[in-house]
Amino acid sequence: MIEKLRLAAIAGLALTVSACAGPAIPRPATPSGGLPPSTPTVVRPVQNNALIGNSADAIGRMFGKPQLDITEGAGRKLQFAGSNCIIDIYFYAPRAGANPVATHVDARTPDGRNADVNSCAQSFQR
Repeated sequence: MIEKLRLAAIAGLALTVSACAGPAIPRPATPSGGLPPSTPTVVRPVQNNALIGNSADAIGRMFGKPQLDITEGAGRKLQFAGSNCIIDIYFYAPRAGANPVATHVDARTPDGRNADVNSCAQSFQR
């Protein structure tokens, strides 16, 4: 009986120690092309609306304070929401070393249907 208790204690201790070890910490992957993470992303706008090419400061002067302001990597997203529509404006530097500008804009109704970007933008202008 004592032998069984001793084996159970050893097994429990082994499980506890192995749980503390955890997996090895993975090394961060490099972005495609092997560039270091600090290299700015260069994005060329493909949309044509009134907001493309404006800075975040210019958009803020037009619409006021955004509901969301999210930065991830080299990109930034400002979101403005109203009763008629929600607009997401994405900012990236058009070339290395340049200040970020609006390169893509999404607009939708509160129920998720696509909305016209220019009409939605007009509803937020001060």
